[in-house]
Amino acid sequence: MRNSVLLLVIILFSGSCLKSDTGCQYKETTGAAPASEEQAVLNYLSTNGISATKHPSNMYYTIVEPGSGPSPGLCSQVVVTYTGKLTNGAVIDEQTNSVFMLGVLIEGWKKGLPLIKKGGKINLYIPPTLGYGNADFKDRNGNIVIPANSVLVFNISLTDFQ
Repeated sequence: MRNSVLLLVIILFSGSCLKSDTGCQYKETTGAAPASEEQAVLNYLSTNGISATKHPSNMYYTIVEPGSGPSPGLCSQVVVTYTGKLTNGAVIDEQTNSVFMLGVLIEGWKKGLPLIKKGGKINLYIPPTLGYGNADFKDRNGNIVIPANSVLVFNISLTDFQ
């Protein structure tokens, strides 16, 4: 049975994903990963012959299919199929047609998913600051699923959003 890292994040933050009468409570952040983390992403891309576009946050992405229509926002419920991996190829999570509130996910997803539209596909290369940071991410049994300071690679299809 696979552990769902993103599902765990949603469960932990589920109480914070309600809209108020004044609108969306999620705010876009403008921070960027440090140059050392960007270099780790660049090393991965170079080693694997991957051409990607730099985002102002210092993550990188490749739009495989742009999709059509509007893009999701932080208060959108997104329906996604994805695979998440470490740079050594180890799969950390994969889900089909999972529903998440975009505003509660890791920063890399918050910044990356709005780059595509419904039906779109994107590959995200996320530095640690925009992922799970400098602490190990463990499953319910205490096993390390994502080591501290990991660059993450996500292949995401945006099926739908509301």
